[in-house]
Amino acid sequence: MAKFINFFMLLTLLTFAPLCFCHNAYGGYLYPQFYDRSCPRAQEIVKSIVAKAVAKEARMAASLLRLHFHDCFVKGCDASILLDSSGSIISEKRSNPNRNSARGFNVIDEIKSALEKECPQTVSCADIMALAARDSTVLAGGPSWVVPLGRRDSKSASLSGSNNNIPAPNNTFQTILTKFKLQGLDIVDLVALSGSHTIGNSRCVSFRQRLYNQSGNSQPDFTLDQSYAAQLRTKCPRSGGDQNLFFLDFATPTKFDNSYFKNLLSFKGLLNSDQVLVTKNQVSLQLVKKYAANNHLFFEQFAKSMVKMGNISPLTGSRGEIRKNCRKANS
Repeated sequence: MAKFINFFMLLTLLTFAPLCFCHNAYGGYLYPQFYDRSCPRAQEIVKSIVAKAVAKEARMAASLLRLHFHDCFVKGCDASILLDSSGSIISEKRSNPNRNSARGFNVIDEIKSALEKECPQTVSCADIMALAARDSTVLAGGPSWVVPLGRRDSKSASLSGSNNNIPAPNNTFQTILTKFKLQGLDIVDLVALSGSHTIGNSRCVSFRQRLYNQSGNSQPDFTLDQSYAAQLRTKCPRSGGDQNLFFLDFATPTKFDNSYFKNLLSFKGLLNSDQVLVTKNQVSLQLVKKYAANNHLFFEQFAKSMVKMGNISPLTGSRGEIRKNCRKANS
């Protein structure tokens, strides 16, 4: 009888177990149903506020997607990027990759405020960013995916981690790949996630060297289509205009699709870190060709790689906290 009861209990547990145990971190799991009982309207609230923000400004979709990426590559997906400087905390917002470019913080604040009214101190800022990244992608016409949930928020930030771990526009291919591998991501993830540059903008300062002095010899980057380069020079001068914005994908700048990869094959990638996917590695070149030829394949892999990235070193269980305000640790 006891054996039957134990078997029945096991069967019950398996029947009601979460669909996706995505990460085991010191006894904690991420799974999509994490808030089903504690805050059933959480995903609906995130989605509605993101939709409103993207309707107001299409660029916000790319900004929220990038925020999640820049968070996960520093100490894991723990919302450390949202912390303002205070006391012993030096904000990651001051780092080279984020200063004057990371944005969308007000949208995250608005979501957090709405969720605190709905279910106080329940939904983490880290999970808000993961959901906002998915919703932004869908709103721009990209793929959807089920977001594993249950991340908690860090109580600290890492300025040095932000400066060192996030791939930079002028990094070599090998440096970028190494930075991905350090996060448990591979070359397939690198190429697929780079496809997020199908939406959004970049500043003149991020690619100026390609137009005027790529290798320190006062020569432009000859892997950049020269007519495209001439067009870029009109708004990105040799000096000045650092903050001038350019579409990362000039063909369909606000539509999430595979035209980014087609641009690379025409040597019209805006950033050096984009174009090296074609010029510096045969494996990445073949992946670019596959995604350029098949939008469905790109969408499928992008969704898988986003889930994988969202699982980088989450704080779960009793680690970290659920911040009341995403900009500061609880007192």
